[in-house]
Amino acid sequence: MNDEEKELLESAKTIAVVGLSAKRDRPSFQVSHYMQEHGYKIIPVNPNITEALGEKAYPNLKDIPEKVDIVDIFRRSEDVPPIVDEAIAIKARAVWMQEGIVNETAASKAEAAGLKVIMNRCIMVTHYHLIG
Repeated sequence: MNDEEKELLESAKTIAVVGLSAKRDRPSFQVSHYMQEHGYKIIPVNPNITEALGEKAYPNLKDIPEKVDIVDIFRRSEDVPPIVDEAIAIKARAVWMQEGIVNETAASKAEAAGLKVIMNRCIMVTHYHLIG
């Protein structure tokens, strides 16, 4: 955890959560709920739901009609590259791969496009420790 992550979390307002489940017992729901409770606008990205946490869900990042600061990814590591491509296309500021998600190739591509990349770390845990 470092100053760059703290700056990102303090300045970000909107988090698109790819793979957000509408089921309360899922980690993606719990993490997103925590972030929402701490003032972030959460945008669910999941083609299988219409809404979560009171917010309209979108099938992909490109369909989101507003600026996204952080793309938080709850998908398998091998599913990350096309998500990173979309994050670059919508000019997100950062890609955050949750704990257990690692894709070095996608991370390098995102960094080369100017995005901050956090990998294999839970955004909720990081927020709790850096900002609380």
